[in-house]
Amino acid sequence: MVCCVTPEPHDHADPLGLARDAPLLDGWLRFGAAVRAGAMTPFTIPGHKQRTHLVGDVVRSDVPLYAGLDTMKQDGGLLAEAERRAAAAWGADWCRLSVGGSTHANQAAVLALGRPGQDLVITRTLHRSLLLGIVLAGLRPVWVRPELDAVTGLPGAVPVAAVEAALAAHPDACGVVLGDPSYIGTRSDIARHAAAAHAAGVPLVVDAAWAAHFGFSAAVPPHALAVGADALITSAHKTLPAWSQAALLLARTRRSGGLLDPDRLERAFDATHTTSPAGAILASTDAARALLQQHGAGLIARLVDLVDGARGRLAAVPGLAVVTSRPDGHPAGPLDVDPAKLVVLLAGTGAHGHAVEADLLAAGIPLEMADRDVLAPMVTLSDDESSVARLVDALAAAVERHRGEPRSISPAAAWTVEPVTATDPRSAFFARHETVTAAAAVGRVSAELIAPYPPGVPVLAPGEVISAAALGALQAARADGGRIAYAADPTLTTIQVIAADQPGELRVPHGKS
Repeated sequence: MVCCVTPEPHDHADPLGLARDAPLLDGWLRFGAAVRAGAMTPFTIPGHKQRTHLVGDVVRSDVPLYAGLDTMKQDGGLLAEAERRAAAAWGADWCRLSVGGSTHANQAAVLALGRPGQDLVITRTLHRSLLLGIVLAGLRPVWVRPELDAVTGLPGAVPVAAVEAALAAHPDACGVVLGDPSYIGTRSDIARHAAAAHAAGVPLVVDAAWAAHFGFSAAVPPHALAVGADALITSAHKTLPAWSQAALLLARTRRSGGLLDPDRLERAFDATHTTSPAGAILASTDAARALLQQHGAGLIARLVDLVDGARGRLAAVPGLAVVTSRPDGHPAGPLDVDPAKLVVLLAGTGAHGHAVEADLLAAGIPLEMADRDVLAPMVTLSDDESSVARLVDALAAAVERHRGEPRSISPAAAWTVEPVTATDPRSAFFARHETVTAAAAVGRVSAELIAPYPPGVPVLAPGEVISAAALGALQAARADGGRIAYAADPTLTTIQVIAADQPGELRVPHGKS
């Protein structure tokens, strides 16, 4: 069984024979073989020419798409064929492979939705790339928020009723954009959200960056396109064995009864994509897709088993809790969680997440995410029993070293701050700004995006009023040892605000901040 294969010290270039079903991977392998045989002497970019004598092995696997995987004129049609196969795998009629990650794919999807000045119903716990997509497209966000789960302090589902109400209040909206599953694995009812969007005559776009494995095994939920979404963005490099920056944008367009214009999607994708795409990234995406189709059912079932075993062992540690699904009728309320996502809650142990993270890093086990109360190690298809056991053992030991008085769960700022919009993000982005002290910024309108990272969900977005609550939450996150991202001054001593003489600048009435 492929799902039980343990990598050997000297892996072959294509150990599972995926190139037979992955034209870009086949092109990458053929190019590398030609270079090694001396049959290829390229006079194209990249400038390293596949030679390592100047900067070493860092460039060894870098092959361009043009004049690399395929000819400069794309005579072989390898990219088009790989995208056709990916579309078929996800049940779409349109697909593009991105070397700019879900960031690029998200922005392309937003650019394809509406016209400047239109409303867009979108989750407030969005990735920053979607917010910048709104800036590029000139749309006006209508925020919907997930329910906060009282047990875990984490965001749960986005209520369908909230989307329905937003669409009813904004009949000119051009679409609905949701991030699902969330960064910490919680899920909404995408089928009902799709029905709500379609009843209003608009498409549903789902940022499923963390769920490339969905839909390829009965052990995990179906992917968003399978339950009615019009577009799906996903990162091949998160849960699948692909290069960093590997992502896909897939859609059901008007050609197959959907609501999205395929020509607009093409223009939007190309407008924000590089004209020199890295062939190795594309080839790895193609390989990951072939892997899912050929061996996904077994590999994903094994991943879910690994996560389930880790959850069980960690939940047995006194005070530790893990995030799992709860059925309808549960006393704490229902919760739907990706079965392949491992999220650990520390509050009951009294241990501080940053201290536990530091111990794990010192042991050679970096984590995807850690704050005071939550750890989110990424377990993927590439893990096995030994790697997960090493994680669980080290994590449990670190908790014991840092155990203290149990505390109540305090939800992170990214999930709790209520935004107050003064102007649209595009106007704020291009407005003249000034830098003021943090204290003077309260009541002013932010010119910048500020977020604790991870998860990178904005607490302040361009065009939003800087409330005392938002500023205090950011300062508390930093004082607790967290990283503040994207701010011009990550110490939060100063903040960039819209200049007082700019249209849209306002101050919140006294007592409203």
